[in-house]
Amino acid sequence: MGILRRTVFLLLGGVLLLPYVLAAGLLTQMVLESEPTRAGAIAITLVGVLVAAVPPFLGGTRELEITAARSLLGVALPDHDRSRRLALETRLRTAIWFALHLLTGGVVGAVALIAIPVVLFVGTERLGLTEGALTGLDLGPLQAGNLLWVLAGIVVLAIAAGAAAGLGRLAATMAPVLLGPSPAERAAAEQDRERRLAERNRLARELHDAVGHALTAMTLQAGAARAVFDADPAFARQALAAIEETGRAAAEELDTVLGVLRDDLSADRRAAPTLTDLDRLLTPSVLAEIGPVDVPAAVSREAFRIVQESLTNAARHGSGPATLHIRQDEELTITVTNTINNKIKTGHGYGISGMRERLRLLGGELFAGPDGDQWRVEATLPLDAGLPSDAGLPLDPGVPSDAGLPSDAGLPSDPS
Repeated sequence: MGILRRTVFLLLGGVLLLPYVLAAGLLTQMVLESEPTRAGAIAITLVGVLVAAVPPFLGGTRELEITAARSLLGVALPDHDRSRRLALETRLRTAIWFALHLLTGGVVGAVALIAIPVVLFVGTERLGLTEGALTGLDLGPLQAGNLLWVLAGIVVLAIAAGAAAGLGRLAATMAPVLLGPSPAERAAAEQDRERRLAERNRLARELHDAVGHALTAMTLQAGAARAVFDADPAFARQALAAIEETGRAAAEELDTVLGVLRDDLSADRRAAPTLTDLDRLLTPSVLAEIGPVDVPAAVSREAFRIVQESLTNAARHGSGPATLHIRQDEELTITVTNTINNKIKTGHGYGISGMRERLRLLGGELFAGPDGDQWRVEATLPLDAGLPSDAGLPLDPGVPSDAGLPSDAGLPSDPS
């Protein structure tokens, strides 16, 4: 079936060649019979050549050839992108392919038109079904009715079949070169793929950091409420209220990220949180030391997520209050530490790898792991990070850990 399909592909080139052959014959006949002036003959020839030269460079021709190559040659080729303007190199490669397709198709078609009738005539003559079909075809030793005509017909047919098979394999080999994407197009496609992958990773990080932090906080709050539910109902109610508030905030952030994922431009979505929204994270169990901060908005957004995930890691890996330090000099440095609790099963999450990805995109660095008896996360972010310098959002200095926060804003303190 493969050879047959490739032969059909080549014969398709012969079919496409027919209009050119007919047009060339008509032009030649018109020039010879009407005896035009030299200038008229040149003008007619130039017009004919220009008209014939246009189709190989058209996008529709490329699309037709790609479809034919995929269906008949079995070559995996990308779809023709109608939304993009074809580069000159791509048009030239398509024109070369089109010309070769027509040339090889014409050769195979011409040989087939000779071989098949000869074999049929020889067969019918030998069987006595026809008489005189080969009359006038005396070519040296090939005399009419001679058995040599039988061998000649078989040889010509074998040559046609072999030529079709070889040219079909050659066409399948050359199709990716001439019909495939150019290096520039491959680079653009790779950039598009990387952009889509980066966007997916960014959304995954947003979901992990926002929802993961909320689930960790809610789990700890629920555990504390259950432990003191009978002994300290007031504290249990405070923890339940904190769970409600944390869940509501997580649902809002989830809607924000899912709105981006759906690309619903009409949706009324909140802006992503920045360092000015740290009061969501600064709970009574977080001891914060924050210096004056004035950074670009994009850096501020990533810094908020890093603080959020760092506090989540502190809750998972350690026990007791977590200490948060944020300072800005030549870089923005975020440090979160607390005591390691060896009884806590940390599992294998994506938080640290997500922070590394955020910092890598901004050109920053991250350390996350044990430091003596402390679990320490330290992130450094460059202030420019290729972003406009006027995008900064100031953060008031000296914010205490519980300044302006309701008593149920986050993790409850240890009741014991």
